[in-house]
Formats: sequence, structure tokens, C-alpha cells
Amino acid sequence: MIVRSRPHLFELFFIIKGSIVLRIIPLLIFVATLSTIVVSIYTFRPDWLPRFDGGPFALLGITLSIFLAFRNNACYERWWEARKIWGDFVLTARNLARVSQLLDYEAGVISKERRVLLECNIAYAQALLVQLRPVTSTYKIKALLPESLFQAFSKSSNPPEVILREMQRVLVQALRDQRIDTIQFKMLDELVQELAHIQAACERIQNTPIPFGYTLLLHRTAYTFCFLLPFCFANTLGWATPFVTALAAYTLFGLDALGNELEEPFSMGANALPISALADVIEIDMREALNDAPIPPMPTPKDFVLM
Repeated sequence: MIVRSRPHLFELFFIIKGSIVLRIIPLLIFVATLSTIVVSIYTFRPDWLPRFDGGPFALLGITLSIFLAFRNNACYERWWEARKIWGDFVLTARNLARVSQLLDYEAGVISKERRVLLECNIAYAQALLVQLRPVTSTYKIKALLPESLFQAFSKSSNPPEVILREMQRVLVQALRDQRIDTIQFKMLDELVQELAHIQAACERIQNTPIPFGYTLLLHRTAYTFCFLLPFCFANTLGWATPFVTALAAYTLFGLDALGNELEEPFSMGANALPISALADVIEIDMREALNDAPIPPMPTPKDFVLM
């Protein structure tokens, strides 16, 4: 996610980080080059190409912009829903850190059961991060889990669930040992269940893209519109056509590319969600609850990007 102050007017035209210009610049060059060729033909060989009326094409542009707005709204809704889910994840982790004091033998003394529970919570956040971003390393998880549990984690088709089962085992054992009563067990169990709901919600977003047919229709229309645009306005705009068509292509292709990034909120794109940073925030909160030292530093953006 791009984290930076709002740029000034002069900076606005020179910012590259977080922009989609680099992704679409080959298309912009192609459209501008095509426009130049078409204008040259209309200027020096006007009998080679028929003249087209740009009116109907302008109407198509309005329709296309509405379709793009619908798709970008849908993509942004996915991005925002994912952000709310991870916000709930941080909240649930903090609630678990507070309520888990029920497992302590005495005030101010961290019990073994509570330490296992909260360290599993840290590992669970990292495990969910690895599941959503497979390029992420598992070294933090290995350092937090016993060897036998990490082996089960590595072999499982659903690794985060292995950690949740361990957290549930700790609570069940505390209930059997009469360390907590049924009401206290229910309070803790509800928080563990909420972690499972968060994983399911993330999987729903990751595994359910926007219907491909809808995206394909929009892409075909946008490409066709931009490639035919020079033929409709070259005879009226003249040598200004390459600039105007490139600007129109920047808007349409840019919105399309931005929608693609927002559609995948857990990717490694610059505009994706900073779920790695949020997982680190959860670790910091759990370490503070366990009175560990030193506490890891808060994540900060690198080159205006927070991942």
C-alpha cells in the first residue's frame, strides 16, 4: 500500500511509485504511434482511408466509462472488505491477549498455557500471511512452534488450521484441569472461532475473483475503443490526435490496470494491502502482552510502500 502525503501540483506529474504508468506505457506508445500514422495518412494520402463520424464513438466512450466505474467499484469493494477483515483480525488478537489473562495462575505472572496461546496467535497471523502470499518465508513460524507441531504444519493442506487446533487444545486442557470454568472457556473459545472466521473470509476473497466473462468483455471493449479512436478524430483534431488519444487511453487502460490490482488485495502489488505489516503489528501486541523484550519495531514504509 502506498503511504505518502498528498503530492503538490508539480509533484503530481512526476510520481512513478504507486502509479500504473509503467504497466500501461507500451499500450500508450502503441496508441500514440497508431494515431500519428492515421493522421499522416489523412494529411498526405486522404484517399487511402474513409472518414468516420466521431459522434457515435463518443457515445460508446460514455458507456465504456460507466462499465469501468462499475468494475472498479466492485474491485475496490473487495479491497476494502479485505482491509476490514484484517482490521477485525488485529482486534480479535488484542481481545485474546486481554481475555487470556484468565489462564494466568496469579496476576502479573504469565502462565505457560497463556504463552503458548499467544505465541500460537503470532504464528497463526504469519501462517495466514504465508497462505495469502506464498512467497513469504516461514522462518518466523518455525521459531514459534514446537518441532512436532511445525512438522504437522508443513505437511498440512490447511496449515493455519493446525495452529488453531493447538490453540483449541490448550483451552480444552485448561478446562479439563479446572483452570478455567465453562464460561471462561466459552469467552476464549469464541475468540479462537473468530480467528477461523477471518481465515475463511480471506479465502473467500482470494479464491473468488470477479467473473472472468465480465472482465473479458470490458477489456475487449476498452482495447477496441482505444485502437479505433484515432480513425474517428484524426480528421477533426489533426496533429493533436496522438496526444488526445494517448490521454484517453491513459484514463481507460489506467482504470483497468488499477482495477486489476485492487481485485487482488493480498498480492505483492504496490497498491495491495499491507498484510505483512498488520501481521507484525499483531506480533508486537502479543509480545507486549507477554512482557517480552525486546519488542519488535513498528513496521514502516520503504520507498513509500508498506507491505
